[in-house]
Amino acid sequence: MREQVNKFHQKNPDVWDLFVYFTNQMVEKGYKNYSVKAIFERIRWEKDAGGDGVNTFKLNNNCTAFYARRFMKEYPQHEGFFRIREQTSDSRTATNLPELTPEDYK
Repeated sequence: MREQVNKFHQKNPDVWDLFVYFTNQMVEKGYKNYSVKAIFERIRWEKDAGGDGVNTFKLNNNCTAFYARRFMKEYPQHEGFFRIREQTSDSRTATNLPELTPEDYK
């Protein structure tokens, strides 16, 4: 998944820019914690992040945890802003399963 997220991030740097912008808005409003899923939903609302909505998802939910961790790493003053779980993929072998598409949900 990390590899998939890194590829997505390289192709769509504007998503990271929006993620940081919207997250900082919530910080400035005084939130001590916030939902990474809410940030992603706002990005979905504001911008088509790529994909055609038929063969690929525009903004894959697999990215959320990685973006939350990255934000808190790059902005350590906001450590804990997103509540995250233990990353089990650090201690397990990758499954190497392909990314799901809308075709998988017929």
